[in-house]
Amino acid sequence: MVINLFAGTIVISLTVLIHTFGLIAITHAMAHLVARFRMHGRRSRVVAMISVVMGLFAVITAEVWLWAGVYLELGVLPDFETALYFSTITFSTVGYGDVVPAHGWRVLAALEGVNGFLLIGWSTAYLVAAGTRIGPFRVGEHF
Repeated sequence: MVINLFAGTIVISLTVLIHTFGLIAITHAMAHLVARFRMHGRRSRVVAMISVVMGLFAVITAEVWLWAGVYLELGVLPDFETALYFSTITFSTVGYGDVVPAHGWRVLAALEGVNGFLLIGWSTAYLVAAGTRIGPFRVGEHF
């Protein structure tokens, strides 16, 4: 169990770093795109929200792939396709249960679920904040 906690702590720390710097990059990209496409107010807001959603998807994808790589490197799962599938359903907390790690690696998988839950929540908060600040959720405006 100690290796689960150690590996989980390392990967969680890395995903938090990826998420932090990813959100910073998304913020800069969104500002650049909004300034570049400032035609009519509504168009720049649509561009901003699309850039945020696609950026968040890219950041979360990197985090899921990191977890999958760790599972593969530790020998938890037999191949990368299985590791990626398992990581995706675990990170998103769907947890179908058709692929499960060996008994000794269950804690590591649980840590990924908690990590994914928190980072997806953080992404949602960021998306709402971006939508409120410059996107379509501004006071009096709608999609």
